[in-house]
Order: sequence, then structure tokens, then C-alpha cells
Amino acid sequence: MAWNEPGKNGQNDPWNRKRPSGKSPLDDLLNKLKSGGNKLGQGPGGILTGILVLLVVGLLFSSYTIIGARQAGVVLRFGQYSRTLSPGFHLKLPQPIESVTKVESTRIRSVNDKVAMLTRDENIITIDFTVQYQVDDSRKYLFSLNDPDGTIGAAAEAAVRGVIGGSDMDQVLSAAGANLVAEAQTALQKTLDGYNSGLRVTEVSFQNVAPPDEVKDAFDDVNNAREDKQSIENGALAYASKVVPVARGDAARIAAEAAGYKAERIARAKGDTARFDLLLTQYKAAPEVTRKRLWLETMEQVMADNPKVIDGSNGRNIINLPALRGAAATPETGSATVGAIVPSTAPASGTADKGAQP
Repeated sequence: MAWNEPGKNGQNDPWNRKRPSGKSPLDDLLNKLKSGGNKLGQGPGGILTGILVLLVVGLLFSSYTIIGARQAGVVLRFGQYSRTLSPGFHLKLPQPIESVTKVESTRIRSVNDKVAMLTRDENIITIDFTVQYQVDDSRKYLFSLNDPDGTIGAAAEAAVRGVIGGSDMDQVLSAAGANLVAEAQTALQKTLDGYNSGLRVTEVSFQNVAPPDEVKDAFDDVNNAREDKQSIENGALAYASKVVPVARGDAARIAAEAAGYKAERIARAKGDTARFDLLLTQYKAAPEVTRKRLWLETMEQVMADNPKVIDGSNGRNIINLPALRGAAATPETGSATVGAIVPSTAPASGTADKGAQP
């Protein structure tokens, strides 16, 4: 039978010792602890022992620290910086020798403000800006700044004022405002680095960038005019993109035609020059014959379609020639005569026909 089962031995403890009726082993343990505590506090020696026990327990509990996953622990030894602890379980010297300050190093903090600023062209503009930042160096964050949020708010306003003050109203209200935001973030980070703040700016944004209410209508008109201007410019660019290629094609075609005409004229001139050189050679060899041949060829070309006979023999003789293509029929006989040229050196043979032209 088990020691704690009801029955004959039900009143015995695990060591087979008698215990008072109706009390459990837990009650016996609590009574013993209570009696030991009463003895510990009796007399000067007991009080000192209790103090030592409490002191040892306190030292044990202050000899370690647990840093969260999103935290960094800055350890101070007698109030002076000692080291920075990463996330996890760490042992340290007990207090008051070393103390640990935990910093939320990955938490994104933000500061926002709404201010009226003066632009470079002396216009007033109202800007809502937001700055998001986080701790980059826990040691600098704790010891370099007394009020980190207040410091970064003042530095952010100064950076934004510097950027807006160096820009015109049109630049702030137009798409160029994105570049101004980047410039403001760069200027703010440079200022914080100069303070050794241990802070890193993650984002700067502008919201509700608008002129004052008193002149809002006038600025709306300006914005509408700017949009109309942009629309007209886009239409002009589209028209230019359509017309310019056509004009370039026409120009290329005209240039090609001119080049072809140029080549043709040059080739023809060279041919005429070569023909004239050959003719000059023949003329030098036989001037009279060449001169007569040229006269006959020229007259043949001129009178090719003329139905008349031209006497070139000073009336000595005329020769009838058969009708050819292009000859004109005489109304009396229905026959046709072709234009002919009779040189003065032709042999005197045959007689003139009755129908021949004198």
C-alpha cells in the first residue's frame, strides 16, 4: 500500500513517520519554513543573516539582463559608458556597479509639423511635413541629445525652410517638389550627423503643400493655366512627331531626285563633249564634207515632217521621191510628196515632174 493511501498507514509521511491527523505534507513544509524564518529573525545574528541573504538574492537578480529583439542595451559602469549589448541574454556586474539602459533601436519614430514658409520669389506657402527616423547609435542617442524629438523637430524645420527658401513657388507646387524632399532629407541628415545625435532619417514627406487661403483662388488659376500650357505643348510635340518624319521623307526624296538629275546632266554633258570632240576631229580632216553633212542632217531634222520639196541645186534639177510616213497627200492627185533636199552637187539626171514644186 502506498504511503499516502487511506488505511492503516494513511497517517504516515513518505519516511514512515507519524504526522498529526488531518494535515498534509505541504502543511508540514510550510510550518517548517515559518519556524525557520522566526529563528532567523531572533537576535542580532539572525537579523544580520537575513540582511545578507536578501543582499545575495538582490545581487544575483541584478547580475544578468535580457535585451529584446528590437532593443539595444547600453551598459554603464559607475555611470560611465562601458559597452552596448545586442539582443539576447547577457551577464553583467550587479548593481550599482553596472546598470543597463534599454533603447528601442528599430522602432520608427516620427515628427510632424505645419509651418508657413517664404519662397525665393517672396510667396508664402504652407507645408505639412513629416520626418521618420530611428536610432542608429544607441550611445550617441542617450548622451549627445537631451531632447531627441525636440532636436530633430527643430532641425527638420530648419532644413525644410532652407530648401523652400531657395526655390520658387512654381518649383514647390510642381512635380519638382519630389527633388526638394530629397534635398531636405539630405540637409537634415547632415545636420543630425553634425550633432552626433545617433539618429538616421528614413523618410521626409510633404503633405498639403498649398498657398494661403487668401490667395488660393489666384494660385488655382495659375495651376490651371500651367496644365493648359502642358496640354498644348504635348499636342505640339505629337504634331511634330507626325509631321517631321513626313518632311524628312520628302526631303530625302527631293535630294535623291536632284542627285539623279545631276548625274543625268553630267552624263549627257560628257556625251555631248565626246561627240563634239569626234566631230571636231572629222571636221579637221575634211572641213567641206563635214560642213555639208552637218547642214544636210540639220535640214533633215527640221523638215522631217514637212511635205515640201526644197531645191538646193539652184534650179538645175528636182527629183521626185516616193511618199513616206508623215507625208501629206495633194488634193488634186491624191499622191503625196515628201520633203526632200536636193544638194547643188547632185548629178543632172531626169526631168522635173509636173507635180513637183518649183
